[in-house]
Amino acid sequence: MRTRTYTKALFGTLLVVVALVAACKKPAPQAPPPPPPPAVAPPARPTVTLQSSSTFIQKGESVTLTWSSTNATTLSLSPGVGNVSPEGSTRVTPPDSTTYTITATGPGGTADSSVHISVTAPPPPAPVTHEPSLQELFDKEVKDAFFDFDKADIRADARDALSQTGQFLRSYPQLKVVIEGHCDERGSTEYNLALGDRRAASAKQFLVSLGIPADRMETVSYGKERPFCSASTEECWQQNRRAHIIMAK
Repeated sequence: MRTRTYTKALFGTLLVVVALVAACKKPAPQAPPPPPPPAVAPPARPTVTLQSSSTFIQKGESVTLTWSSTNATTLSLSPGVGNVSPEGSTRVTPPDSTTYTITATGPGGTADSSVHISVTAPPPPAPVTHEPSLQELFDKEVKDAFFDFDKADIRADARDALSQTGQFLRSYPQLKVVIEGHCDERGSTEYNLALGDRRAASAKQFLVSLGIPADRMETVSYGKERPFCSASTEECWQQNRRAHIIMAK
């Protein structure tokens, strides 16, 4: 009886030991895997802008190009400028219509921006206008009075010529004139000097009647001594029978 009880106790103890040994040999739980490293963001792509102070100019004029950029390590502006800073401006004078392009380069790639400058030919120079001198105006507007043979009367064509002369003299009241009496070659020197004096006086009197003050005019006779034409023809003699008006010195 005692032996049976001892045997049961020993068997129970063995079961406990076996259980404990089995518990000790149970594998430990594995640790969770480490988290993956954070993803690295790709480099930002460059940006660049290019502007011009004007896009339409005349040949020979200049414009200012202005630019700015981000995420760029190098910038190049063409044509004709080369490498530039990340932000800035420059003055250019395109000889012809030109497209300017700036290229930005960085770890994230490249970007560019362009601007077109239209160059037009300058307008033709304004025609040079000649401002006539007072002497040129005088020579154009002041007309001589012509006379019949051996006459000092103011004929119709002479009235028209002297009327135009009077209008010019009224427009320039500062002017003073000399009225010369001339004759053709026929007759004596003394006679033609007197005839020339009468012709000059007749022209002066007609201008006075038009309102030209007498003190602005003086008369002189050259008779036949200063002919305008030297041929002995009626056409030539007619040119010499005149009251010739010049500007006083």
